[in-house]
Amino acid sequence: MASEQRGAATHCRLYLISPERIEQPAIFADDLRAALDGGDVAAFQLRLKDVSDDAIVRAADTLRPVCQQRDVAFIMNDRPDLAVKLDCDGVHVGQDDMPYAEARRIVGPERQVGVTCKASRHLAMEAAEAGADYVAFGAFFPTKTKEPKTSADIDLLRWWSEIMVVPSVAIGGITIANAPALIEAGADFLAVSSGVWEHPDGAEAAVRAFNALFP
Repeated sequence: MASEQRGAATHCRLYLISPERIEQPAIFADDLRAALDGGDVAAFQLRLKDVSDDAIVRAADTLRPVCQQRDVAFIMNDRPDLAVKLDCDGVHVGQDDMPYAEARRIVGPERQVGVTCKASRHLAMEAAEAGADYVAFGAFFPTKTKEPKTSADIDLLRWWSEIMVVPSVAIGGITIANAPALIEAGADFLAVSSGVWEHPDGAEAAVRAFNALFP
């Protein structure tokens, strides 16, 4: 998902984030399949909070094949060790998790490593120069899934798209209604959780609607 070069007009894609709890992975797998039936999805990040490693393993083993069979990158949140153990396509690390270099050492050169950079140009430049496959900025809007520590300005995406080829991921409270401003500003990916899983018409309709926005 992270190797695309920018053209005259950036093609934005969807980056799905899981709910924080998946009590029954086999049931959620049906929701994930429905979402992927809705249109193009670049990646799915398994982001489970306050659960055991066993719960993460069960969810990953159930959901990873759903993604990989459809050429959707399966990304593990926070845990490079589990990304390797569970044969994920990559890992996403936050500023409070571990340094990029350590995550890269653990997962090796073939898997993707994305880095949360909040609203910091400095952190993003450091991550890109170190070799990150993408940088994530946010939160751009209020979010129900995570208490944001920083608020990002949309101009940050515009600045990044003008000077860097490393892709950017916009995250934080993104919905079909507020997504167009992020797309116009040059975001390469929109990371969406509740905007898909809690869409009133279902995940498939949400993904279809997001894809309709992309140039």
